[in-house]
Amino acid sequence: MMQMCQPGPIFSLRSSAPDFRDLPWHLPVAAWPGVETRLEEVPCGLHRHPVLFVNQGGEIYAIKELPSGLAAQEDALLEQIQEMGLPGVQPMGHVSTHTQPRGPASVLITRYLDRSLPYRSLFLTSGLMRYREALLDSITGLLVQLHLAGVYWGDCSLSNLLFRRDDGALQAYLVDAETAEFHPGRLPPDRRLYDLEIMEDNIDGELSELLAEGTLAEGIPVSEIGAYIRLRYQRLWEEITREIIFHPDERYRIQERIRALNELGFSVGAVQLDESGGSDQVRLRVQVTDRNFHRRQLEGLTGITAEDHQAHKMMNEIQEIKAMLSYEHNRSTPLSAAAYHWMEHIYSPTVERLLSYAGSKITAPELYCQVLEHKWFLSERQQRDVGREAAAEDYLQQILLPPSQIANES
Repeated sequence: MMQMCQPGPIFSLRSSAPDFRDLPWHLPVAAWPGVETRLEEVPCGLHRHPVLFVNQGGEIYAIKELPSGLAAQEDALLEQIQEMGLPGVQPMGHVSTHTQPRGPASVLITRYLDRSLPYRSLFLTSGLMRYREALLDSITGLLVQLHLAGVYWGDCSLSNLLFRRDDGALQAYLVDAETAEFHPGRLPPDRRLYDLEIMEDNIDGELSELLAEGTLAEGIPVSEIGAYIRLRYQRLWEEITREIIFHPDERYRIQERIRALNELGFSVGAVQLDESGGSDQVRLRVQVTDRNFHRRQLEGLTGITAEDHQAHKMMNEIQEIKAMLSYEHNRSTPLSAAAYHWMEHIYSPTVERLLSYAGSKITAPELYCQVLEHKWFLSERQQRDVGREAAAEDYLQQILLPPSQIANES
């Protein structure tokens, strides 16, 4: 009897993806351990489908096996999320396989989010309490960003999120988009509310499981977390979507409103003025697009790519430099000139001094923001501004250098 040959894998990879064809595609992903030598153990959440992590050319990629056709669907959704500038993992492509007895399967390949933490790493430690509000706010902010962009997630849960430290706060990233949907324009209210219901049920359930396991850190109010995120979401949503009414002589309130939204990190697209209510009032509506205002502003001025909170802190410093230079020169200094001064005389010298001691686990923007935080700490302790150079040197001696190296440099 003639034996039928098993069809080979079919690859649909992006041009930026490495060559994954030498992986053991003749086996189900769950059977790779013990066969594939490039597998890595990294922090990750729980998964409903087999997920492994492979080191390809020094970079780590997530390999997730799904039923046939689903990997292509999720790959396309993640690509749209990337194109819209939303926080999500970067898709590399998908592969159609024939390794499952029940029929064809598909595999999604995404780039692992460097320097990220799964929720279990955060909720299992007592140190969570200082991150608690930042963690919950990051989930809130991600949901608002997705809904503004017309994305229905359908499965917001702690397991489907990764968190990256961002200047003392946390940035939440979408990892799993199996159930996501795109809707033209802003997401309809019924889909938003249903997404929030799913989020609340999922998060409360996951934390209850950790509590039952006896692994949840003390002081976490399990039954309140989901409701707390929902409340924060509603407040933020109302703030960024509300209309304001002002007198025609108060046109300055347009810029006030835009600046207030920018301060929250949101970019403003269209501004609509409605004067149909009478000659004594103007109704203002603004279209909020995303929460990348400070990131885009910083990158446009300096070329630095940073997380949201890092970019906000550095833009605040550039604005301070602008005010200082304007005062010293007795003329208005352009923001671009202030950014150049900041790069040449402040940011670059600080980073160049410290980065070689910090190692590869920290980015230059993160390192610089840690120096700013250290400067604030020293200034508070000494009740005076200690200065950036002194703070950077103290940070080097106290944080980066091991005691033996400090002795040698002395």
